[in-house]
Amino acid sequence: MQTFGNQGFVVSSCAWFPNSKQLVCGSSDPEKGICMWDCEGNEIKAWRGMRMPKVVDIAVTPDGEYLISIFLDKEIRILHLGTNVERVISEEHPITSLSVSSDSKFFIVNLNSQEIHMWDVAGQWDKPLTYTGHKQRKYVIRSCFGGLNGKFIASGSENSQVYIWNTQNSKPIEVLSGHSLTVNCVSWNPKRPQMLASASDDHTVRIWGPQLMGEKKRCNLK
Repeated sequence: MQTFGNQGFVVSSCAWFPNSKQLVCGSSDPEKGICMWDCEGNEIKAWRGMRMPKVVDIAVTPDGEYLISIFLDKEIRILHLGTNVERVISEEHPITSLSVSSDSKFFIVNLNSQEIHMWDVAGQWDKPLTYTGHKQRKYVIRSCFGGLNGKFIASGSENSQVYIWNTQNSKPIEVLSGHSLTVNCVSWNPKRPQMLASASDDHTVRIWGPQLMGEKKRCNLK
């Protein structure tokens, strides 16, 4: 087992590079910033300083070219790791989570304004695509890309339901009911794009799929 950092490094998020040889972590302590390590625990690179805001979430694009960071001050920073050129996006509302598409072209963020915004990684868009319908005001709610060809977005919600959008439509195409409390997180099956898992404060994980697979499966975590 390798131990990275030290007792003073408060980790708020981490992500593997696609080569599986490097790991990047963000800290909720502004003085610690963002650190990159190899699998032996050696620090490769770090971004630190008093001007570094608290890191909320972090991701590396699947092609390994970009590092995307979410900060507490409503900022999104997209760093091209090859050129070290950074682009900053400022949102109007606090951001709670981040997810990157499998083709490395897009990413989505959940906002506590009850919106999900999709941005392009390359920076060609002036405005994001916006998805609405779910409920999010108080809690961390996570969404993700998935489904057939990765053309769908799923998200949890504070009203105990799971919402699904086609990326081309701002309104949900499906709302899944079954949980009894806030749905915090969702995840598409990477091998079976018709299958989706959701995790809730009701102590259950539910597996959703087409009707031919039978009724949704329920795993009680109490």
